[in-house]
Amino acid sequence: MLVLASTSRYRRELLQRLGLEFEVARPDVDETPRANEHPVSLAERLAEAKSRAVGKRSGEAWVIGSDQVAELDGQALGKPGGFEQAADQLAAASGKRVQFHTAVSLYRHSDRQSMRFCDLTIVQFRTLSNAEIERYLHAEQPYDCAGSFKVEGMGICLFKAIESSDPTALIGLPLIALARALRQVGFAVP
Repeated sequence: MLVLASTSRYRRELLQRLGLEFEVARPDVDETPRANEHPVSLAERLAEAKSRAVGKRSGEAWVIGSDQVAELDGQALGKPGGFEQAADQLAAASGKRVQFHTAVSLYRHSDRQSMRFCDLTIVQFRTLSNAEIERYLHAEQPYDCAGSFKVEGMGICLFKAIESSDPTALIGLPLIALARALRQVGFAVP
């Protein structure tokens, strides 16, 4: 049995690509960053906390926990939640490189087995005008996305380049590494 410890529709849609049956469970984890916590550490800690929180309720099931943290100039960018914060995030990212750390924890509570990995994707933003930022935000409203964009939508127009070993990681779940991990623990992933 497989459980996705996330209510993110983006992660659910990505995991469906692997053709495996799975359940979805809300992890109910406090996502507040700790003082001076590095963005990579934050992503890894939250992914593990999500998999373990749901794992306690899931017995023999393998649980996938994942979290993504955007990093700009050494600081974590959270989900904007609304227009003003999203506009501020995109203005700050304009013309810069933003790192996206997508951590995954695969955990089975019954025997405490776990695997963890973290993908790095670097996005080079174009220099964006205020008008471009406003048009984009009004069109797509990416307020629930780290970095204030949806790469699978019009957000791709905001970029000059993307450096990644896994194009699904930027959406929220690195399927190449996840498929490899699932095969290692016994799932038949084509």
